[in-house]
Amino acid sequence: MKIVIAPDSYKESLSAIEVAEAIESGFKKVFPDYQYVKCPVADGGEGSVEALVDASGGQMVHTDVIGPLGDHHQAFYGISGDKKTAFIEMAAASGIELIAPQDRDPYTATTYGTGQLINHALDQGIRHMIICIGGSATNDAGCGMMQALGVSYTDAQGVELGYGGLGLENLAHIDLSGIDSRLEECHIEVACDVTNPLTGKNGASHIYGPQKGATPEMVERLDAALSHFAKIVEQDLNKDIDDVPGAGAAGGMGAAFYGFLGAELKPGIDIMTHAVGLEDLVKDANLVITGEGRLDSQSVNGKVPVGVARIAKKYELPVVAIAGALGDDIEDVYRHGIDCAFDSVYKITTFDEIKKEAKTNVIRSAYNIASAINLGRILAL
Repeated sequence: MKIVIAPDSYKESLSAIEVAEAIESGFKKVFPDYQYVKCPVADGGEGSVEALVDASGGQMVHTDVIGPLGDHHQAFYGISGDKKTAFIEMAAASGIELIAPQDRDPYTATTYGTGQLINHALDQGIRHMIICIGGSATNDAGCGMMQALGVSYTDAQGVELGYGGLGLENLAHIDLSGIDSRLEECHIEVACDVTNPLTGKNGASHIYGPQKGATPEMVERLDAALSHFAKIVEQDLNKDIDDVPGAGAAGGMGAAFYGFLGAELKPGIDIMTHAVGLEDLVKDANLVITGEGRLDSQSVNGKVPVGVARIAKKYELPVVAIAGALGDDIEDVYRHGIDCAFDSVYKITTFDEIKKEAKTNVIRSAYNIASAINLGRILAL
C-alpha cells in the first residue's frame, strides 16, 4: 500500500512538510508497514519556496538586497537539491509585508531587490527559475527588477529613472544593451494566479494599488504612468504588453517578465505540482492525502488540495483532505476530486491555542481517519 501525502502549509501554524510528517505519524499508528511518500506542495503563495526546497532536498540561500522602500534588507530564495533550479518569492525582497501599513507608498516602492535575487541565482550557475510574484508592495512594472539586471530606463534628458512606479510617467527610452547576457540561457516560469491586464479599470493600479497604500488620486497617476510605460515598450521593443493576461500581476511585474524576459506566466498550482514531480509520485499510489489551513469553496480557485486532487483523479485514486478548519460550503470541493474532508480542531479554543496544538491535532485526525479506513477493511471481509 502506497500513500502519497501532499499538503500545503497551515498558515501561521505548520509548514507543508510539518503537516505531511504529522499525517504520516498518525497513519503509521494504524498502518506501520505501508509505504509513505511525503511531498509538500504550495500554490505559489506564501511558503512556496520552503515547500519546493523541502520537496527537492534543496537549501535556502540568504542575501542582502534593496528592500521595497530602498533600504537594505535580508532576503532569501531556494535552490533545488540538484542545484539546477532557483525558487524565488518576490515578496521576500519586494513584498508588502516588509512595510508597515502607514509607510506603504506605491509611488516609490521598487522591485530592485527581486532583480538582485535573480542576479544572485545566476551567479550560482542557476539557469532555471521558478518565481512567485504574489504579495507585492510595488507598482513599478518590474522596472526596478530589470534595472538590477542591467536594463536602463531614462527620461528625456537621458537621466536614469529612480525607484518607484510614479517615475515611469517620465520614461522616454528603454535600453536593453546592458542586460545580463546570462538571462538568454534561462528558462523562467512565473507563478501568476491573476489575469489582470497592465492598465485600465481592471489593471494593476486600480485593482491592487489601494491595498499598497494608493489613494484614488494616486491610482489614476500610477495607471497613467503604466500606460505611458506600455507605449514606450511598444515604441522601443516592438512588444505589446498592455493586454497580456497577467501583465498586471504584482504591480505590473507580470508585464516585465513576459515582455523583457520571455517568461511563462502560469497558474501557481500547475507550476508547483510539476516542480515537485507530483504526478510521477501518485500514478502508482493507492491513496492520496492532502490539506491546507482552511478548506472551503475558495479552495477550488487554484489552491493545493484541489490541484492535488485533479492529478490524483487522472489515475482514479481516492483523495482525503485534512484541514485546520472546514468552511460551511465544503461541498464545493467534493465536486473537484476530493472524496472526503476532515478538520483537525476538535474543541472550541483560541487561535493561539490552535497554533500551539496544530501538530498534535493533525496527528490525532490522521490517526482517526486511518482507524476508520481500517474498520472499513475489516467490515468488508
